[in-house]
Amino acid sequence: MAKQKKTGPEITELSPAETPKPKKVRSTTKKATVATDEVKPSKKPRAPKKETASIVPYKFNPVEPYSRFTYFDVDLFKAGKHYKLYDKFGSHVVEHHGVIGTYFAVWAPNAQYVSVIGNFNGWNPNSHQLFVRWDSSGIWEGYIPDIGVGETYKYFIRSNSGEELEKSDPFALRWELPPHTASIVADTYYEWTDSRWLENRQEYNALDKPFSVYEMHLGSWARSPESPDEFLSYTQIADKLVPYIKEMGFTHVEFMPIAEHPYYPSWGYQVSGYFAASARYGTPQQLMGLIERLHNEGIGVIMDWVPSHFPGDVHALYRFDGSHLYEHADMRKGYHPDWKSYIFNYGRNEVKAFLISNALFWLDRYHVDGLRVDAVASMLYLDYSRKHGEWEPNVFGGNENLEAIDFLKEFNQAVYAHFPTIQTIAEESTAFPGVSKPVFMGGLGFGMKWMMGWMHDTLKYFANDPVYRRYHHGQITFSTVYAFTENFMLPFSHDEVVYGKQSLINKMPGDEWQKYANLRLMYSYMFTHPGTKLLFMGAEFAQGKEWNYQYSLDWHLLEYDCHQGIKEAVKALNHLYRSEPALYEKAFDWSGFEWIDGGNADDSILVYSRKGHDPKNDVVIALNMTPVPRDNYRIGVPAEGTWVEIFNSDSTQFWGSGKVNAQPLQSEKVNWHIKDDSINISLPPLGAAVFKRNS
Repeated sequence: MAKQKKTGPEITELSPAETPKPKKVRSTTKKATVATDEVKPSKKPRAPKKETASIVPYKFNPVEPYSRFTYFDVDLFKAGKHYKLYDKFGSHVVEHHGVIGTYFAVWAPNAQYVSVIGNFNGWNPNSHQLFVRWDSSGIWEGYIPDIGVGETYKYFIRSNSGEELEKSDPFALRWELPPHTASIVADTYYEWTDSRWLENRQEYNALDKPFSVYEMHLGSWARSPESPDEFLSYTQIADKLVPYIKEMGFTHVEFMPIAEHPYYPSWGYQVSGYFAASARYGTPQQLMGLIERLHNEGIGVIMDWVPSHFPGDVHALYRFDGSHLYEHADMRKGYHPDWKSYIFNYGRNEVKAFLISNALFWLDRYHVDGLRVDAVASMLYLDYSRKHGEWEPNVFGGNENLEAIDFLKEFNQAVYAHFPTIQTIAEESTAFPGVSKPVFMGGLGFGMKWMMGWMHDTLKYFANDPVYRRYHHGQITFSTVYAFTENFMLPFSHDEVVYGKQSLINKMPGDEWQKYANLRLMYSYMFTHPGTKLLFMGAEFAQGKEWNYQYSLDWHLLEYDCHQGIKEAVKALNHLYRSEPALYEKAFDWSGFEWIDGGNADDSILVYSRKGHDPKNDVVIALNMTPVPRDNYRIGVPAEGTWVEIFNSDSTQFWGSGKVNAQPLQSEKVNWHIKDDSINISLPPLGAAVFKRNS
């Protein structure tokens, strides 16, 4: 999305294509620790119109007192209703009196002094003091000539208590490569070519469309075999990822947090630079190129977003101006005991505006198609991970965090109002009601919610030796009791394959063949169960080791037939899911699912049907949870006719035994499972068979 040229009384913002080099340089500027492409002007700045024979050059102060804020902007900010603060705060390259410079603006209401420090002034805190606004907004701002794209900087802040701090810019569009922590003057200008995707996004992103998500961590998905300790760039990842996702048939890719974070082992969940794409993998424009290439291949992009907490690093948001500015001052509400991090003050208007602006920023500037909101449960409850006496009830005596609830509602209303074709997805593990219901119906307003109960029950069930599964039959069928209370996404996420939990393949019981058969069966159950789908990277080819953020996935495993078979099975399931409307048109509606036989605990067999808008598209699924094959097994079907097997997880192409129903099956007028018509099938060992009527 190209920037629009904005003008003010005496200040003009330049698009990067128009931005020339500074006319003069006051000091030699050291390069930042990430590569910065030289910005070449496409045209020279227009010279001031001559009115007299001689022109007196404008004499600049070190900092010029200009502002990008209108009175209306400030009022919206103070009210918590300004949702595009990234257009105002931060650093912006502008032209003033024919000289290129940078406008800086930062919120620090408890500061008595704020200045910009950087290579350009030798990090001198006394030379470039910003001006505080007169309207009690707490905004410090100013224009500094001769600074352009690529300059490193921080804010020097002296608080009202006299404490002196050096802080990175909360709105910086780019940061130095960690462990360096300075902000960098940058832009998000990019000539996008994905307009067709954006115009038709509703066709890919709607709740009645297939939604199969590949969750991945950029730093450990793949690395160069020649340099395994180095990260691939966004561009290098795109070269490998885009064709792979297209081949596998996933509809969306979900990036674990890619906003800048100082501590790599946090996997990105301890964010410091909320408006900056991580410099570990390259420039903002390179990330945009990755997203654009995915879009142009019909693949949506979801980003993990973390409004629940932030780290206590001295250079970042914590005690930003010497006070508890972004975090809640009461540590019963402002400190997270599990993650040793700090919780935003959701009751503070300016903080709400900061967070909602950040959500819109990624949807606007980076064309992201959805936000998966991390740790929603920790936001909703005041007593989350706290013992008695460590939390304070709300005004009604309950444990709900009313300010966080109001924030989440406002966030969802704002993002859907500005971008109605995106999706927000809540990682929420409790029974909080209405997470994915609209706000006007009393809900939180999310598009979807992770079905954590289904995930835990399913993994526990499949961990049982098949001989004992008859005693746990209710565990695998229970999900349909509540499956339609929310718009659920079925996740096998990164959290399930770390910290000693083992990889998915190693959770499966039995010998080698049974492990792989069980995994194919579990995936078949997921793809035919109501709800959208999410699978963490590596699980699609049965990664043997637990996920380790420091290393690449074990791609060499695909040399083995068993791993290649899992990959082919996931590919086939994605194709099945996307090609059969019955599997997605009513994903969140009870009328889209029917038990045919959910009570055969003795044989550990499940039979159910999935339904779409047209009965011709109905499919019947039979799952055999034991290694005992079943010949001539009769199941009821919704209608008479010829039924054809359209998927079998035991196919030899998936490294199965090949017990399939190769021939069409004619229904018989034999009442079975309370159905007038039925068919005789062969049920594969530890296998799934899917049937559709041949019309």
